[in-house]
Amino acid sequence: MAGPAFRAAAVRVRTPATSANLGPGFDAFGLSLGLYDDVVVRVADAGLHIDIAGEGAQTLPRDENHLLVRALRTAFDLLGGQPRGLEVVCANRIPHGRGLGSSSAAICAGIVAARAVTIGGDARLDDAALLELATEIEGHPDNVAACLLGGFTLAWTESGAARAIRMDPAPSVVPVVFVPDAPVLTETARGLLPRTVPHVDAAANAGRAALLVEALTRRPELLLPATEDRIHQEYRQPAMPQSVALVDRLREDGVPAMISGAGPTVIALVEEGAADKVARLAGEGWAANRLSLDTAGASVLPLGS
Repeated sequence: MAGPAFRAAAVRVRTPATSANLGPGFDAFGLSLGLYDDVVVRVADAGLHIDIAGEGAQTLPRDENHLLVRALRTAFDLLGGQPRGLEVVCANRIPHGRGLGSSSAAICAGIVAARAVTIGGDARLDDAALLELATEIEGHPDNVAACLLGGFTLAWTESGAARAIRMDPAPSVVPVVFVPDAPVLTETARGLLPRTVPHVDAAANAGRAALLVEALTRRPELLLPATEDRIHQEYRQPAMPQSVALVDRLREDGVPAMISGAGPTVIALVEEGAADKVARLAGEGWAANRLSLDTAGASVLPLGS
C-alpha cells in the first residue's frame, strides 16, 4: 500500500494556552486562553531541522525527543507513513511548567500540523480521532480538549475513549493569570494528591462543578462559590505554598481565583470592569497578565498572517 502524499508548502498552526480544573472540575474542565504558540512545519527532502524561539529556546531538545516532533511522528504513523524529512519552526509564548498547558499546546500543534501537511489528512484523521490521539499522548483529556476545541470544555472518557463537549464562556469573563518565576513539575504536583478523599469533599466538589457550568457560561456573578475546590488544591500546597496563599488571599477579597492546572500559576476569572484592578493585587514575584478568552482552539493559519 502506498504511503501518504504531502503538501510541498509549509503549514502554520497556532495553539492556545489552557487552564485545567478551574477549581472543582478536576481532570474534567478546561478553558482556552488568548496566549499562543505558533509552529510552522514543512516536509523536507531529508533529515530533521528544528528552530525554537521564545519559551524553552535554551532548554528544549532539537531532535526526535522534542514533544512536538513526537506528536508529529505519532500522527504521521496514523496517517499512513512518515515524510522523508521535516523542518519545524516554533515560536513559543506559553510559559513552561506553570500549569498553562504548554505540553498540550505542543502535542496539539504536532498532530494538527501533521494532518494539515498530509494530503487527505482530514479524511484519515477526523476531529474525534485528533482528541483521542492527543489524549493518548498527554495522558488525560482536560487540557488537550480545550486546546483543540477552544472555549470552555468538559472532557471525560467513555469505554476507554476520550470525549469532550465545548461551551461558550460568558463574554464578560476575563481571565487574569499570575505566573511565578519558578516552575513546578506536573508529576510533582500530582504526586501529592491522596488516593482517596472524604465523601463530604467529593460531594461538595460535584455540586460546585455543576454550578461552575452555569456560572462560567451564563451567570458570572456566581463564579466565586462555583470555583471552590476541596479535592486537589490544598493537597498541593507543599509544592506551591505561595500560589495557594495567593488563591486564599484573592478569594478572601471576593476574587474567583484558583490554581491553574497543576500550578503554580494562579488564575482568576473576573468581570471585565474588575480585571485591571485584580491584576494589581498579587504584588512582587508574580507576572500578572490580563488575557482574552480563546474561542477558536488549535487553528491552521495562513503563513503571512
